[in-house]
Amino acid sequence: MGEILMKIKTVGTWDEELWQDVSPFYLEAFGDKGAKPVKIIKNMFAQGIAELHVGYNESVAVVMALTGKLVSDRAMIIDYLAVSEKDRGHGLGKHFVDYLRQKAAVEGYQKLIIEAESEETLDNRRRILFWQSCGFLLTEYVHHYIWVPETYHAMYLPLIADSRKITGEELFVCINIFHRLSFRGGGK
Repeated sequence: MGEILMKIKTVGTWDEELWQDVSPFYLEAFGDKGAKPVKIIKNMFAQGIAELHVGYNESVAVVMALTGKLVSDRAMIIDYLAVSEKDRGHGLGKHFVDYLRQKAAVEGYQKLIIEAESEETLDNRRRILFWQSCGFLLTEYVHHYIWVPETYHAMYLPLIADSRKITGEELFVCINIFHRLSFRGGGK
């Protein structure tokens, strides 16, 4: 596949229309597993810690990401990334991660962070390989949340030349702050 021509829209405030464009494949990807309820996502926008990024092919949404901003830690968290099922396998996800990486670097972030399920399954392995192919580093520490049975690894992509390795424990400090903020105020 040649040049990826994609129009990308990014919003930092809740946009019902954009959400309608992506919610079918957001739910397809995460609906039975780990999808945040819309009221919590709206709450993230209300707290000023979220951005929604949507990639369009012609006028059809084909890829989305929901990111969290931790300005104090200079970290951008990719909370969700999904490519619509019929558009997978053409490098759209990778292209989109590249867009997020460049955007984060320009905005002064020092790293991108994601969480990946750590249980040894084919799907989880594939996901981790995808993020590694985008340049993310896998950390060893396995995190147990009290409210979900799944365990997670943190992965990160350094955006500045910093030779120091970051541990999973450190990354989960950031991730936990982000989750706390996301749910703060209860998403009324």
